Amino acid sequence: MSASFRFLFHQQTLWLSPARCIFWEEKKILILSDLHLGKSGHFRKSGIAIPQNIFKNDLQTLFAQVQFFNPEIVLITGDLFHSVANKEIDFFLKWRNDMPSRKFILVKGNHDILSQKKYEEAQIEVFGDHLLINPFCFVHDIANHCVEPGASQFTFSGHIHPGIKLKGPGNQSLMFPCFYFGKKFAVLPSFSAFTGLAKIRPSISDHIFAIVEKSIIQIQ
Repeated sequence: MSASFRFLFHQQTLWLSPARCIFWEEKKILILSDLHLGKSGHFRKSGIAIPQNIFKNDLQTLFAQVQFFNPEIVLITGDLFHSVANKEIDFFLKWRNDMPSRKFILVKGNHDILSQKKYEEAQIEVFGDHLLINPFCFVHDIANHCVEPGASQFTFSGHIHPGIKLKGPGNQSLMFPCFYFGKKFAVLPSFSAFTGLAKIRPSISDHIFAIVEKSIIQIQ
């Protein structure tokens, strides 16, 4: 298991994992976003030859992170699934039933369009647009906000699949997925490797952690 980065933030201990998730130590919650389970199957249905091992690798990575951190809760900030049900999603439901004691929470994203019955079968507690667990709020899209009175002003989100461009000698540059922490919100990297990256332009006061191979590198 690759080493995680310990980040003390808002008096809480967050372990940033190179597997693109965060373990919130005080609450024993594993936080991740944008798994897009079933996406490769959705593409194959459309005649696009996407290898199924993409889906299997993502699911194996999730299982490894659950085994390593042993969270009481797995919290997904949107886009757990990619589209309507297919064989890959059915496989995930079977996998989920092998861990009945582990609580799964989903803050729905724009791709989470399964029927309520599917979420119930998977024993997933679903929230419509936000979830408040003090001192943080969780949404899928940072355009949404916690609307509860007295809600935390700091929000965790996903959706945009943030990436940071790093330059090397000779002006070579590469984009890497990253964790972005601004003054009022954080954006998690996409947990799935089968997504693109949206280049971010951080300000000098932001905290950026790039995921380079199996390491976390603090950029600023």
